[in-house]
Amino acid sequence: MGRTGRDDLDEEAELSDGWVTGGAGPAWERDARFGADPSPGPGPETGRDPHHEPSRVPRETHRAGGDARPLVAASWRRSARARVNQDGAARVELDEDELAAYRDGHPMAAAMPVIRELMGAYATDGEHLLAVCDAAGRMLWVEGHPATLRKARGMNFVAGARWSESAAGTNAPGTALAVDRPVQVVAAEHFRHTVRAWTCAAAPVHDPRTGRVLGAVDITGGAPLAHPHSLAFVQAVARAAESQLALLAPAPRPGRITLSALGRDEAVLSVGGRRVRLSRRHSEILVLLAHRPDGVSGDELLTLLYEDESVTPVTLRAELSRLRSLLGPEVLASRPYRLADTVDADFAAVDRRLASGAVAAAAGEYPGPLLPSSTAPGVVRLRQRLAGRLRAALVDRGDPGLLADWAYSTWGEDDVVVWRALCSAVPAPQLPPVRARLHALEAELSSGATGLQRTGLHTRR
Repeated sequence: MGRTGRDDLDEEAELSDGWVTGGAGPAWERDARFGADPSPGPGPETGRDPHHEPSRVPRETHRAGGDARPLVAASWRRSARARVNQDGAARVELDEDELAAYRDGHPMAAAMPVIRELMGAYATDGEHLLAVCDAAGRMLWVEGHPATLRKARGMNFVAGARWSESAAGTNAPGTALAVDRPVQVVAAEHFRHTVRAWTCAAAPVHDPRTGRVLGAVDITGGAPLAHPHSLAFVQAVARAAESQLALLAPAPRPGRITLSALGRDEAVLSVGGRRVRLSRRHSEILVLLAHRPDGVSGDELLTLLYEDESVTPVTLRAELSRLRSLLGPEVLASRPYRLADTVDADFAAVDRRLASGAVAAAAGEYPGPLLPSSTAPGVVRLRQRLAGRLRAALVDRGDPGLLADWAYSTWGEDDVVVWRALCSAVPAPQLPPVRARLHALEAELSSGATGLQRTGLHTRR
């Protein structure tokens, strides 16, 4: 399970469906010549709903004697659910001026010198491309061999284009971000037909202090990259980038406590130079105490944590005792239960940004819902309140870039209100795929979609 909380075993349980049937044999090894499309034939017709008329996974995705790799099959199903057009192309969202301003202020910019040092010559000499994207899958830098760059423009593999899995289908950087681990995608394993002449490997890059995904590094090229060494190489580059970011990060204030709980089911607490990954129940306790710095009584904390009213105070005291043993008595105080020092919580920072009107900054610091799988009543209220405020601010602002970041995220992909706002905000050339997605969502609603799909606030990877 990655940091997103998504368990790919849920996807693998569906491997008997039409997405993974088909002939065996490593045809990609002989057909995936760089510059030629190795797909055996067209996929579903443009505009068809892949749920109603499932396409077979191309035979090139199968290894000898078996079906598609589970990771690829799961990614294809997610791409189909996101209504990715197999014959489409990546959408360019940032023009040159917007791109320059955005990437200059992005944390990945500080890692680019070491990324270029490790990958630049390898990409150019091997006629490959190095690419770096943000956490939303937008390409910030695409560099490498000039001839390969020209070919890549044909599928909009360019800086400023969005290559998230939900927008562009199965591809190494987009899928690496979706599952939060290194991924290699070979030739016809790509969801879109126009990308099947290519092979790529990518690895996510995390903030060394909080563990939050900042983006991904990718190597893209032809058939020679279809080797396990490519995946190991790009993973090593990602770790080097994280080390560089750690070296450049300011030293933490003595005694400073930070809590990262957005977009993850298990929060991370940094205290006294230690990073502690908390259990789900301890994560809920810390979030509630960070939100209530003055402290809460045992009875109140019991109602905030447990849906089941039969849970006794003894159970809560046992959880708090284990948490105090983990963190130390200098961190967790009692009577009332409270944190002994001020906590810098990521969800509180987003709330402050919204209160000051800094909507873009708030959206940039929001990697996903607060403890998305938690059912603790107090956490659910905090999660809904923060997501609802941010969502309303984005709709009110009407900025197409900010709306697209939400709409193409895993928690916003079914949010019909945001998709309607995006449909009204995007320029005419970008409107067709947005309108198609909105129509598909409205059709789901008319056929009895759940309240969860209507709000889109808690949709998880």
